[in-house]
Amino acid sequence: MAEQLSELISEIYDAALDPSLWEHVVGKAGRFVGGPAASIFSKSPISGEGSVHYESGIGPHYRQLYFDKYIKFDPTTTGHYFADVGQPIAVADLMPYDEFLDTRIYKEWVQPQGLVDFVSAVLDKSMTTAAFFGVFRHERDGVVDDEVRRRMRLIAPHVRRSVLVGRLFDLKSAEVATFADTLDGLNTGICLVDSSGRIVHANLACHVILDAGNALFAAEGRLVARDTKIDRTLQQLFAAAGGGDAAIGTQGIALPLTGQDGTRYVIHALPLTSGARRITGIVYTAAAAVFIRRVALETPSPPEVIARTYKLTPTELRVLLAIVEVGGVPEVAAALGVGETTIKTHLRRLFGKTGADRQADLVKIVAGFASPLISQGM
Repeated sequence: MAEQLSELISEIYDAALDPSLWEHVVGKAGRFVGGPAASIFSKSPISGEGSVHYESGIGPHYRQLYFDKYIKFDPTTTGHYFADVGQPIAVADLMPYDEFLDTRIYKEWVQPQGLVDFVSAVLDKSMTTAAFFGVFRHERDGVVDDEVRRRMRLIAPHVRRSVLVGRLFDLKSAEVATFADTLDGLNTGICLVDSSGRIVHANLACHVILDAGNALFAAEGRLVARDTKIDRTLQQLFAAAGGGDAAIGTQGIALPLTGQDGTRYVIHALPLTSGARRITGIVYTAAAAVFIRRVALETPSPPEVIARTYKLTPTELRVLLAIVEVGGVPEVAAALGVGETTIKTHLRRLFGKTGADRQADLVKIVAGFASPLISQGM
C-alpha cells in the first residue's frame, strides 16, 4: 500500500499544477479511501447553497438534484462545517445512524443510488462556507470503519495543500514568469522563502510591507520580523520546512504580529516541500510560503477562533455568521428557520459578549478575522 499511496500523493500534487487532472485524481483518491464516488465541493450551512468543484462517480442528475433540492434537507451540513480541518467525519459522527435512515435525504437521494455512508474532511473554511473532500460508501462497501478513517487521514492533508496551492497560485504551467505575475496580482503580501529565511520571491504587496519596515523587513535578503520572539519562531519554521512538511504539521501555522506603530498583522506560513511542487523552478528552492495580511484584530482566521475569543455558543456563532452572510433579523430568522424573537435574543447576547452596539459592528469584527487562505468560491 505504501507504493500505491506514494503514487497517489504525487498525482494529487500534479493536479495542483494541472487542474484537468483533478477528476481522475479525485476518483482514484476515493477508491483508495474505500468508495466508488468522491468529490471536492463546498457548501454553506447559512445560505443552504453549495457547488461541486471536482468529482468522480456521481451522476450529473443526482449531483444537480442535491444542490437544487436536498442540500436544504441535509442534516449533516452544519456538523460538517464545524468539523476540524483534516478530521475524517462520517454520518455516525454527526447523528445517530438510525435517525439518518429516517431522513428525507436518505430515502429520496442516498438510498436510490445504493449508497449507505459518506466520509469527508474539511479542506478549508471561510466565515460562512467550507470546502471538503468527501467519499461516498456504497452498500457493498458498508458504513465507514476505522480503516476508512485511517486512509482518509493519510491523504486529506495532501488534497488540502494541493487545493490551496493550486487556488492561490493558479499555476497552469511551470513558467516562472507566469508564477510571479500571478503572485503580483494578489493584495495579500506573499513571500516565498528557503530554509534559511532567504526571500526567493516576493509579490508587490509583500515588497510594500517590507519597504515600510513596520513589522517585517528584509536583512541581507532574509525575511526578518521586528518582534524577536516572532522572528525566532519564523526562522525555526523555515528550517523545519526544509526538512519536509511533516515537521510543521498539515495545516501550517498562523502568528499575530504588531508593528511599531501599533498596526496589527497576521502571518500565515504554509510549507511548500512536498511532491510535485518540486518540479516547478521557483518552487523548488522555496521551503515555505508566508502570507502577510493587515487585520483589525491580532488573532487569525476561522469561525472557531471567533467563538473562542468571545466565548460564543455554537448557536450564537451561527447567528453571527448568518448576520454577515444574510443580513437583518427577519432575513436571518427565515434562513435559520426560527422566530425573529429568538434571533433578537441571540443578538443581544452577541452585543454583550463582543461589545458591539450595532449589527454593522458585528460585521466589522468578523471581517477582522478573515484569513488570506480562503475564498468563498474556492
